[in-house]
Amino acid sequence: MATDLSQHIADTLLIDTHEHLRKERDWVENGPDILQDLFGNYVPADLIAAGATREDLQKLNDASDPDLGARFDGIRSAFAAIRFTGYGEAVRILAHEIYGMTDFSGDELHKAQEKLSAWRQPGGRHELLSQIGRLDHVQTDDFSWPCLPDESGVDFFLYDLSWATFCNGQIDAEAIERETGVAVTDLASLKQGMEAIFDQHGPHAIAVKAQHAYNRTLRWEERADADAERVLQRSLQGAELDEPSRLLLGDWCWARGTELAIEYELPFKIHTGYYAGNDRMPVDRIKSGNLCPLLARYLDCRFVLMHIAYPYSNELVALTKHYRNVYADLCWAWSIDPYSSCDFVRRFIHAAPASKLFAFGGDTGWPTSSVAYAIQARRWLTRALQGEIDDGLLTETEAIELATRFMRGNQEACFDLAGTRQALRETASAAG
Repeated sequence: MATDLSQHIADTLLIDTHEHLRKERDWVENGPDILQDLFGNYVPADLIAAGATREDLQKLNDASDPDLGARFDGIRSAFAAIRFTGYGEAVRILAHEIYGMTDFSGDELHKAQEKLSAWRQPGGRHELLSQIGRLDHVQTDDFSWPCLPDESGVDFFLYDLSWATFCNGQIDAEAIERETGVAVTDLASLKQGMEAIFDQHGPHAIAVKAQHAYNRTLRWEERADADAERVLQRSLQGAELDEPSRLLLGDWCWARGTELAIEYELPFKIHTGYYAGNDRMPVDRIKSGNLCPLLARYLDCRFVLMHIAYPYSNELVALTKHYRNVYADLCWAWSIDPYSSCDFVRRFIHAAPASKLFAFGGDTGWPTSSVAYAIQARRWLTRALQGEIDDGLLTETEAIELATRFMRGNQEACFDLAGTRQALRETASAAG
């Protein structure tokens, strides 16, 4: 039965702080078929962990094969084993809530394909996200520096300025010169190139983003210019850098990006915790606690630590409690492990400032999955806050107030939504 809390969470527009959404043209011209859509994103990792083979997944994703039922049969038993995981639940939500499916028969899949084809038209992406997903806007990391106005929704599709390659110590001098006109020959010109990137794209960015935790430790150290210069010269000469050298140059670049984020008043989003995929996660380097030297050094930078640092979520609660410049983001976490994410919300409420938690980001490529993950997040957030009410720890009025904070209020306070949107509108208008 619906409660005032559940109705409020269902009705409130949700701010989506993290996606990897493909652009409108990609969605229309190169988007998924129904099985690619249902079983894309992250669920293949659970299917493989449950025993599905690479050949099964290759067949599942072969859009040239019109026999949808046969394609699904190869992963049927693996899906039965993971249907109650967060990823599996998201697939079931997408199938049942978005496509109206009752099972995964061939007939059901073909009917769902017709719905998907109707959405894969110009404007369908925006409609799915804003009307069905009830999202206020989405913030997308498309792994690039430019954050240009998205003509399919200038006020709706906002973009992060990527800093991951710099944090990895990967200096693409040619790309920097193409983008900015600055020829990188030494550390001073590298810094000039970085400043030019921010000068061009900072006003249109909603945040700075780096997911370098996939390639290196999150531990950061202050690095001397002279040491960074020596490593940079070797890199510019084409030398392959060893790990200590990459970390040294990456730390120096990371610091400069943080300083520019402060100057442009942009939050700095950092991937913490769990890796997508299978069989390649060194857990000692993904802990959010590794960031403490950086957090303490740059107290004027708003650091958004993503994915609740799963499975090291207790550390993140402690960081948000201790550091005034740290925010915790539940993006992707609901689908990784919804039960732990529900518990995280409840522990967070009683340990850290309520102003420092963001409820949702889908971390997906296709809008249909973003919508399914948003439904999943709303349901589990409702369970978390209803649990607080049932245990006598919150009144329903207090739970509704917290829901509003977590779903949009905290994000509105952290990100300059009005300023970013205004800059994008002005640029779009000038371009005609």
